[in-house]
Amino acid sequence: MVQSRAKSVAAYLRELPAGRRAVVSAVRDAIRLALPRGYQEAMNWGMIAWQVPLSRYPETYNGQPLLFAALAAQKNNYALYLMCLYQNKKLETALRTAYKRIGRKPDMGKSCIRFRKFEDLPLSDIRKIIASVPLKAFITYYEKVRG
Repeated sequence: MVQSRAKSVAAYLRELPAGRRAVVSAVRDAIRLALPRGYQEAMNWGMIAWQVPLSRYPETYNGQPLLFAALAAQKNNYALYLMCLYQNKKLETALRTAYKRIGRKPDMGKSCIRFRKFEDLPLSDIRKIIASVPLKAFITYYEKVRG
């Protein structure tokens, strides 16, 4: 996985070649429009991260903010991480159904969606998934998974 050392989202975007910057910016804009209140955008783990601020939930397993979503331009593709998919089978099923609807096969891990082109994402469905997980619900999912 390629990680950036950029300290800000603006710096991260500036370091990307124009074509890759356009894709990352478009996906970022879509996420930001759908993002429920309370999540914080930052650079973390070398990616654009949307996370639960430590001021809201400080007792994490690693001392880092809880990662809700992240976006990165990798060497051969892009990666969108949606931690709510890992925590909620219903949301994962909705995403897989969205891929079927657009006639594409998802390239997914537990929470990672890899894509090569902007058109490879069912972005309207991803926005619905993101919008459906308010901060408080995400914390509840996290606590349930962590036990």
